[in-house]
Amino acid sequence: MGKRVAKFGGTSLASAEQIRKCVDIIAAHPDRRFVVVSAPGKRHDSDAKVTDLLYQLYEQRGGDYSSILAAIRTRFTQIADELDVSDKVDFDSEFTEIESNLTGDAGIDYFASRGEALNALVIAAHLGWTYVDAADVIRFDETGVFLDEETQALLSNTLAQYERAVIPGFYGATASGVVKTFSRGGSDVTGALVARATQSSVYENWTDVSGILMADPRIVETPEPIARISYGALRQLTYLGASVLHENAIYPVRQVGIPTHIRNTNRPDDPGTWIQSEPFAGGSLEEASPPPPHKIVGLAGRANCQGLTVRKVQWSGSLGVGAQLLQLFDEARIPVDLIVTGVDSWTFIFRGDASALKTVMEKIQLLGPDSIDIHPSLALIGIVATGSVPRAKIATEIFQALSQAGIGVQVDSAAESMQVVGVDAVRYQDAVRAIYSALV
Repeated sequence: MGKRVAKFGGTSLASAEQIRKCVDIIAAHPDRRFVVVSAPGKRHDSDAKVTDLLYQLYEQRGGDYSSILAAIRTRFTQIADELDVSDKVDFDSEFTEIESNLTGDAGIDYFASRGEALNALVIAAHLGWTYVDAADVIRFDETGVFLDEETQALLSNTLAQYERAVIPGFYGATASGVVKTFSRGGSDVTGALVARATQSSVYENWTDVSGILMADPRIVETPEPIARISYGALRQLTYLGASVLHENAIYPVRQVGIPTHIRNTNRPDDPGTWIQSEPFAGGSLEEASPPPPHKIVGLAGRANCQGLTVRKVQWSGSLGVGAQLLQLFDEARIPVDLIVTGVDSWTFIFRGDASALKTVMEKIQLLGPDSIDIHPSLALIGIVATGSVPRAKIATEIFQALSQAGIGVQVDSAAESMQVVGVDAVRYQDAVRAIYSALV
């Protein structure tokens, strides 16, 4: 089958009991040869994530930080004691270094990364595997920009020397050794980079949910899981608000055609979600791919949008008008999520503050439009179709569902496999439920 990379999230590694579950998962498949770990997450609702404690430690570096440092050390020593590896991890040395850096010039990224580093040391000791420090193989430049090609070379050359290894996620370092981190949730990125560097057959991302859900469970009660989804469709859902993977965790494995498998550490027999280049074109690595079970792959959205419609007779067909209008948003650093064009009209859906929008409108007025209309409270909902039903039929069913719910569509657009509708933000959740009910 080939090598597999298994990345485990913070909830999966929150305690010794959880770590044992991960170890059982690793042992269940001999091809799981490289493991990427997060810092310990919450053990219960009132608990604290280790990374949050480390951020607090950094904030208290000029005052009395002793209780926070003690809490962090206690968390790791308890895990190590229960796993019977206390004599294999030099906590005295590790915490002496952390404390000495509190009075030095180590930045916040160094402290934020210690949860992953310490957890990887403990887990490597428990497994009896090699520990590879991410600071040695994940490279950033001095300003914190990730260096992809240099990282690929370092990771490939280093990991080729080991049969099995544990790598901490979330961080790397500059060539001079200054620790830099990805944004929060960046262990997903590390896992994808390791999978690419080791030419693995699968990137397994173990978390606390049984795959990706078709809709937000805070809005739709018990939405169904997605069995398979393409990297392109996942990117569409993620862009419109679906919280699945760190957005940069898709590119490294998508680039070389490695499938990602989202799985539940606490329910390892659940099928999870396969993310592949063409999820319905053939079989996965595990089993033949069944026909799409639903008309849509899933839906996602965001309710914090605004809209601006510009109209002027005879503008359609004029070269450069759309580009000129879009440039005004770029100059104001307002991200545009959707552009809908009509005869002599352009509608821009965006997120941005009122002061920036005022500047854009003032500049548009200089172009002499016939009208400018503001839609101050919009929600965008993106629905990704499976292709099993004609897109026109999907669109019709969406509009019918919204109409029956008494919800007007203010904007609509279609691109690739996604249908996007804009509704009043006040009716956002009602709209999501109506569309899900009609199509799923």
